[in-house]
Amino acid sequence: MTAPTILTFDPHTLAPETTALLPRLTDADAAVRRIALIELADLEDPDALQPIVAALKHDASPDVRSEAARVLGAWEERDIVEALCHALHDTDDNVREAAASSLSALKQASSGVVLCAWADDPAPFVKRAVLRALRELRYADAFAPALRALEHDDPNVRIEAVGVLGWLKDARALARLADIAVHDDNADIRRTAVGALGFAHTDDPATSPALLHALGDPAWQVREEAATTLGKLRAASARDALIAALVDAYWQVRLRAARALGQLGDRAAAQPLIALLTHAISNLRKEAALALGELRDPSSVNALRVALDDADPEVRKAVRIALQQIDDATR
Repeated sequence: MTAPTILTFDPHTLAPETTALLPRLTDADAAVRRIALIELADLEDPDALQPIVAALKHDASPDVRSEAARVLGAWEERDIVEALCHALHDTDDNVREAAASSLSALKQASSGVVLCAWADDPAPFVKRAVLRALRELRYADAFAPALRALEHDDPNVRIEAVGVLGWLKDARALARLADIAVHDDNADIRRTAVGALGFAHTDDPATSPALLHALGDPAWQVREEAATTLGKLRAASARDALIAALVDAYWQVRLRAARALGQLGDRAAAQPLIALLTHAISNLRKEAALALGELRDPSSVNALRVALDDADPEVRKAVRIALQQIDDATR
């Protein structure tokens, strides 16, 4: 048994259905109090929020406070968002995680005002949770606190800050993101920064060198993300580097490089892609065929016709698509 919720509001202001549940919020059994919170939330009555917030702030049971944080995620009133932010400092890990989860589900831009006020909180967990919530909101005023958070010692804070800036797609962040993609000592952060650069202009002088550098990163996950981003940007200057990546030690990087070369549409990549049509890994053969279809280069027709007998049905399907694309282009 744990101490029950301390009611800090006037019960006489509540609807009868809500008032009827209040005695259970002061029950000595925490399980009874937790179920009462669920039933209060099911009422979908704004008046019922007061006792739920009180439970989040004052109940002695972490299970009850966690439940309160969870059910409050369906509401976005300013005082609810504020209470959830305060709960990020709770002494119990589960309560903090539940509050963070509810904050990450916020949808209204008005919640961004409250979140931004917490973005410079000194506690790393709080900063991470708030930045994650701001990322989901794509709240424009999150730009400044996210930029500041890039300097934080905690890599988990930095990765959330990079995520915010990537979603905001504010060109003022490009140079800083490019620097992180090259120099951060954490591979996950470099990978995230490389992906965040996907909103740059094609062959942007501030970002292209960083992306090309990332194709040679020690971590294959960073190289894979670099190939993906270069393809998304259709960066013509990356053609030779992407062709070189077709023989990367990791097939995942080769696959993304093949896909990117198809997106670039440069027929100079046709022969290196044809070489992949006989690779032992079927996913690579499939991706090479699809990329050749994007290039629409008649010189690849013979190799593709041979690949019509590939053992993998997905590869054969990709080959047929590619041959049709080339045929359509030559009519």
